[in-house]
Amino acid sequence: MHGMAEPPDLRLVLVDDHAVVRAGLRMLLESEGGMEVVDEASTLADAVFKVRRHKPDVLLLDIRLPDGDGVASLERLMSEAPGCRVLILSMEDDPHHVRQAFEKGASGYLLKEAAEADLITAVREVARGGRYLHPELGARVMQADVIERRQAEDDPLSDREREVLRLLALGHTNQEIAKMLYISVRTAETHRAHIMQKLRLGSRAELVAYALAHGMMDGGGA
Repeated sequence: MHGMAEPPDLRLVLVDDHAVVRAGLRMLLESEGGMEVVDEASTLADAVFKVRRHKPDVLLLDIRLPDGDGVASLERLMSEAPGCRVLILSMEDDPHHVRQAFEKGASGYLLKEAAEADLITAVREVARGGRYLHPELGARVMQADVIERRQAEDDPLSDREREVLRLLALGHTNQEIAKMLYISVRTAETHRAHIMQKLRLGSRAELVAYALAHGMMDGGGA
């Protein structure tokens, strides 16, 4: 109809506890054309309300907010607006946070220090159903994955299994270990079975030898 404004291609909600950050984001996004910031929120509680009210296409979400962790609340936020895509915008560059965000349902992860062009690219990419992770951050995540995989190969035991192994090597029975670690005898037996399987050990003598070789008999261990 003549004279009526075209509706924006993308409707966005911004969630960040810093008003200056939100103002800068709004200005940048709306200067692009085809994007409208329909609302802002400074807390998770307010974000839930705003997302429920507006059903935005894209939610730009910080993960450190006064009333909680944005990543931990992702499923709740997304349930308020099925189809809404979430782009995490954070100062956190820890690969663990990045992985966790994607596991919880985020479509993109961008650092606040990123260039303006990267932000626009990220918003458009997640809005069209894709995933976005800045190449430099992606490389960091891949490097962390490789390191963790190597560590797991070098030492496949969990912390609890290492403790059980140490106590077994010191001569304690499953019943004694259960009491010492406040676990059931069945759980102690399960840990022992897993240890023997993971380390491919066939006897207590081999178990003791492994513990000695890895410096685990003194309560520590590498």
